[in-house]
Amino acid sequence: MNNYQLGTLAGLQVTARRSVIFGVLGLWALLGGLAYALLDLPVATALGAGLAAAALHVGSEVVHQLGHAWAARRVGYPMVGMQLWGIFATSIYPAAEPALPPATHIRRAIGGPLVSLLVTLIAGAVTLALPDGLARWIALFWFLDNLFVFTLQVFLPLGFNDGSTVLHWWNVQRKGVRE
Repeated sequence: MNNYQLGTLAGLQVTARRSVIFGVLGLWALLGGLAYALLDLPVATALGAGLAAAALHVGSEVVHQLGHAWAARRVGYPMVGMQLWGIFATSIYPAAEPALPPATHIRRAIGGPLVSLLVTLIAGAVTLALPDGLARWIALFWFLDNLFVFTLQVFLPLGFNDGSTVLHWWNVQRKGVRE
């Protein structure tokens, strides 16, 4: 697996897997295709709209990860990086991190969705403020993406998301076991 070093952001090492290239290009094509089909736009305009929406998604993912980093710093066990993969990212914690109480894991996991909720509210306000047109459709995508993909997912454990992390550590906490 090839990991590419992208630099640092807010003290975090940012890396990417090769799958980011295919994920973002696929998302761009999908969103551009939807814009073309649903909004009856010229191809170039639809591709531009798809690119803008894909960029907003990636930016929202990075902000979501910064929310995890903020929460992790607050509980005293900070992240050291984030790794982008496909159209998502993973929080990276120190390899030698000690065993932590479940509540610490839960608080770190909830940090991303809380910051994404703030982004959702901003995106909603932007959507409502814009006149009808392409920019409003892109803002609506940004709002819905943040609402469902980055915020409400905390309530839906899918095996790889914050909802799974919260459910796992909540069950460990209920059983009184420390992992």
